[in-house]
Amino acid sequence: MLSFVPNHFFWMCLKTLLCTHALLGVVGLGNVRVICAKDSSSQNSMGFVAGSSRPDGNVQAVEVPGGWMVAYQEKIPGTQITFDMVPIPGGTFRMGSPDSEADRDSYEGPMIEIRIEPLWMGRCEVTWAEYKNFMSACDLFKALQTAGIRIVTPDNIADAVTAPSNLYDPTTTFSKGEDPQQPAVTMTQFSARQYTKWLTGLTARFYRIPSESEWEYACRAGTLSAWSTGDDAASLEKAAWFADNSDDTTHHVGTLSPNAWGLHDMHGNVCEWVLDQRAEDGYAVQSLLPKPIGSFEAIRWPTSLSPRVVRGGTFYDEAAQCRSAARRGSEDLAWKDIDPNLPKSPWWYTEEPALGVGMRLVRPYAEPDIAIKRRWWNADIESIRDDAEDRLLQGRGGRGLVDPALPADAKAAGFGG
Repeated sequence: MLSFVPNHFFWMCLKTLLCTHALLGVVGLGNVRVICAKDSSSQNSMGFVAGSSRPDGNVQAVEVPGGWMVAYQEKIPGTQITFDMVPIPGGTFRMGSPDSEADRDSYEGPMIEIRIEPLWMGRCEVTWAEYKNFMSACDLFKALQTAGIRIVTPDNIADAVTAPSNLYDPTTTFSKGEDPQQPAVTMTQFSARQYTKWLTGLTARFYRIPSESEWEYACRAGTLSAWSTGDDAASLEKAAWFADNSDDTTHHVGTLSPNAWGLHDMHGNVCEWVLDQRAEDGYAVQSLLPKPIGSFEAIRWPTSLSPRVVRGGTFYDEAAQCRSAARRGSEDLAWKDIDPNLPKSPWWYTEEPALGVGMRLVRPYAEPDIAIKRRWWNADIESIRDDAEDRLLQGRGGRGLVDPALPADAKAAGFGG
């Protein structure tokens, strides 16, 4: 049985009683499994309120050593564009679906017990308003390099960000619209990971895409049912844009009901990149590890171009493909079939299935060291690195150094607004 406590207030009261403030502990009480976070020496104050008392009126605050994780709004530096992050409590759960679940796929098992540490997750998917700023970095990076500013060298290239090429045919990517509040779509996993590296540089807060176990834990929000809304597919309409109600298009993010942890569109609208590769044996390898398995240890790190996992289902999917445990594998070559370039773009897809592929942000409470951060962000196989390098040499794509001073430096050089 999954070790969730559906009542969030009760869950947090237990956490307050059981946590210690110096160590990561897993405390058992009946069917309840509660995790108290390690202290983070790199804790950034954004989204953190110090003190032993719960912030007034904030029922979703998550207790951590010395204070509380709270929801916050981040503004992308150099712009007026904002996005919201919400705290997700740590805990343990069983990932995957039981054999008895209708429409279950063999890739969804065997079920495994995973330990998740506290994190913040994007309240909604990344929107075009957010992602287009990253797209504009391509021309900015090239202009800065031409001007001899913020030059990328062999000594700093590991910290450089690769920005996507300008769209060859925008009508494909924007065929469902490009409204600022629609979810951004058709980016590859590599491009999604570079987006999080770019955002981290600008904000000095560590952003990344979720691992698969983190995503499912956050989607379920304490539920054991096929969807976070229950086991009846009819209940999905209040929380998801999918085949039955979407009119075959994406919709503004955050317009339907959130789950119990305040996350919108975890089912439907667009499916979302996670880090893991989808393997033929499902979770068989992870099932051999000591339980509960840490979320980092549970990652199936990609070793090939595809299939990599996208989660949550999309606007064109039936309810079954939007279940909490449902997994779709990417098809990199098929999703780039009409791309006329050689090599094909490492940043963009061109085919209809990818019109429903987007992304969502995660920020972990405890930041890892720089080597682990780079593993989350950067190309993980040789073919992606080679294709990106080839396109950069052709002038299709840009590479640059990103930190909080970038907007001011670009403006001073005449390249900013």
